[in-house]
Amino acid sequence: MKTIALTFVIIFTTLLSFAQEESTHNITVTIDNVKNDTGKVILTLHNKNTFLVKPDGLNSIETTIENGKIKAIFKDIAPGTYAVLVLHDENENKAMDFDTNRMPLESYGMSNNPLSYGPPQYNDAKFELKNEDLELNIRF
Repeated sequence: MKTIALTFVIIFTTLLSFAQEESTHNITVTIDNVKNDTGKVILTLHNKNTFLVKPDGLNSIETTIENGKIKAIFKDIAPGTYAVLVLHDENENKAMDFDTNRMPLESYGMSNNPLSYGPPQYNDAKFELKNEDLELNIRF
């Protein structure tokens, strides 16, 4: 009798652990107004803790530009709250370049396309990834 009960407990906990696994989803980002095909576009996926703190974020993608457009896919991302930062790295130095007045020399953007007068803000760029794939269009 104890063996049968133990068997049911093991089967039940195994099934329950499979049911609690979260599925992952893709975040597809398109940009269709890159000013030229020079250099690369760098996209970084962030949460609140990595935003403007960790340059590579949680995940980073580097893409080539074709006819002023890019498409990149962050794959297998768990549901949660994220933000995407994007840089057109024209000289491929993997950093944003600034003029002497600290104004950006290269195009940049972020999820939700907020109008930004100053450094990007997480609350302006954050979005929720729920239980389905997500498509974002970011403008420079």
